[in-house]
Amino acid sequence: MKVQPQNAAWPTAGGTGAPAPRAVVTRAAPAGTAAALAATLGLAGACWVIAIRQMNGMDMGTATHLGPFGPFIAVWAAMMAAMMLPGAAPAVLRRARAGGVRAVPLFAGSYLAMWALAGVAVYAVYRPHGTLAAGTAVIAAAVYEVTPLKRHFRRRCRKATGSGLGFGLCCAGSSAGLMLMLVALGVMSITWMALIAAVVLAQKLLPAKAAIDLPLALAIAGLGTLIVIAPSLISGLSPPM
Repeated sequence: MKVQPQNAAWPTAGGTGAPAPRAVVTRAAPAGTAAALAATLGLAGACWVIAIRQMNGMDMGTATHLGPFGPFIAVWAAMMAAMMLPGAAPAVLRRARAGGVRAVPLFAGSYLAMWALAGVAVYAVYRPHGTLAAGTAVIAAAVYEVTPLKRHFRRRCRKATGSGLGFGLCCAGSSAGLMLMLVALGVMSITWMALIAAVVLAQKLLPAKAAIDLPLALAIAGLGTLIVIAPSLISGLSPPM
């Protein structure tokens, strides 16, 4: 919806009495922002269905093989859309209000493109591994949760209103430790995907509080320690015999 001030209120240009032009400010109507929100959440829901169907039977715990690049990146893209779009809903609304509903597809598309690039990096470095490596990665993720860098990216992720790519980079920095957990514990595990998606969503929507963040980090560290010491107590880490 385009909003223009009344001509009578415009200043004159050069004293000629002709109204001086003003920049047109574009804002999304309430119905438009509601539609953008519904589309974002609807796409996330559809991607959950797609990801669950595609990942069925692929989870081999820490021994998971990624297979050919094409099928992997297709699954990864669906996973990231399912996991990350719900938490991006406030940013989508901010973008719609600032730039209009037409700005939302580019914003969301570039945001998801950034997560697809993260999948390329995962594919390049990932190797099937053992429970010791998985537990160590989880402990490292716990440490990252309490670092100033994590807090910086989390704060930026909650306030960003610029490009989808910039927003995605901030959110990737905020969720880096949790995504490391997913890759380490079972990159094709629906269970770990759902648990980590819930934490990512909570961290994007809720204010940062030490009373919550510190116990979460300690719980993650405890999980990593348990995986190192007694991996048999954690189901799904190893393929069934």
